[in-house]
Amino acid sequence: MTQPRVAIPTELRQRILFTLMMVVVYRIGVAVPTPGVDGSAVYEFFNSHSGSLFGLFNTFTGGALNRFSVFALGIMPYISASIIFQLLQTAVPQLEALKKEGEQGRKKVNQYTRYATVALAIIQGYAMASWLIRSPTAGRPIVVTEEFGLPFLSFHVVTIITLTAGTCFIMWLGEQINERGVGNGSSIVIFSGIAAGIPSGAMNLWKMVSSGEMSALIALLVIAGMLAVIACIIYLEVGQRRIPIQYSQRGQGRMAMQAPSSHLPLKINFANVIPPIFASSLLMFPATLASFVNTPWLRNLQSSLVPSGSIYNIVFVSLIVFFCFFYTEIVFNPNELSDNLKKWGGFIPGIRAGRSTSEYLVTVLNRLTVAGAIYLSVICVMPGMLTEYLHVPFYFGGTTVLILVGVALDTSQQIQSHLITAKYEGVLKGVRIKSRRVQY
Repeated sequence: MTQPRVAIPTELRQRILFTLMMVVVYRIGVAVPTPGVDGSAVYEFFNSHSGSLFGLFNTFTGGALNRFSVFALGIMPYISASIIFQLLQTAVPQLEALKKEGEQGRKKVNQYTRYATVALAIIQGYAMASWLIRSPTAGRPIVVTEEFGLPFLSFHVVTIITLTAGTCFIMWLGEQINERGVGNGSSIVIFSGIAAGIPSGAMNLWKMVSSGEMSALIALLVIAGMLAVIACIIYLEVGQRRIPIQYSQRGQGRMAMQAPSSHLPLKINFANVIPPIFASSLLMFPATLASFVNTPWLRNLQSSLVPSGSIYNIVFVSLIVFFCFFYTEIVFNPNELSDNLKKWGGFIPGIRAGRSTSEYLVTVLNRLTVAGAIYLSVICVMPGMLTEYLHVPFYFGGTTVLILVGVALDTSQQIQSHLITAKYEGVLKGVRIKSRRVQY
């Protein structure tokens, strides 16, 4: 027998179509060039630096950086601003008070984050404009102001306005996806940018194998490594530590009700793809400034921050561990959970309700966070080091694969939750119709 076809609810279909439409709009914007720039010269420069941090930055922007389009800054200024305000919420009492105000406080923090995004985009836009003016590629200038009739001073203004407007538009697209689409808007934007580079990477790999630059065995090892990393990520992302929860019995004697039991699922990687994205964003910002500001110590910093370098990997792993614990502490409150369990008569077998339950949850959560931080660090660092050793013709880092798989899993879970909600709403609607018929 064939399985019955599951009907997609109209609202979910509209959300999926809206998300796809926003992704298409973003990909169209990636192809819109910034005025006054020789696109071929910029493309040659960034291709020659594909193995550096520019390669990772270009991957996150979906190829917008090496084309120097209006979306060249990508979503990274917004993510950097989000990191700043999440850190400030734990240190500034006024921002911490806004967090406790609920929806209104969240809206105010989001507004401050937008202002900070504009400020960061202006700074990065100015740095990029200054670098473009003084950096010729193979003896040919990148800025072609003669063709556009732009003096150098106005080129700074035009570039800053263009790149800042592009970042603000991407930020708006992400917020629209959050409200009217499926998935996390910022993650979907990064996902689409990384996924856009998969076909060109596959073609480059095929050309290298065809021309003999890479043996077929090495190519098969690279593909097998990709599949193994993806399988490992899926297995660990859906992994849970289930803590049993029991509830007090009600009634006495024969009328006593059996105590219901449940479980509290705690993920191994509670922070999902947030730590690698945040860590990459923080590393990109100083490295970007080091590339655009001609200062000796910044130049030394740039040469040290290479994705395959030891200093970069040590700092990267440290930031991942920090953000794993930091983000887990933000989204999970053991004290509040233990109070709710005590309020509803729930308890963990063998653990006293109240403070003991909270301490037990903190211990379990810390162990899981350590395991999750080790898993994220290995996944984000090892593939990039191996592909650098094998001279793979595209940037294949564990961070990009983790983002692709993590965002895909999160989006599929949201789609499943919409389907389950629609299913239960349909059941309840049918029960109401039947009850009305019985009454008549």
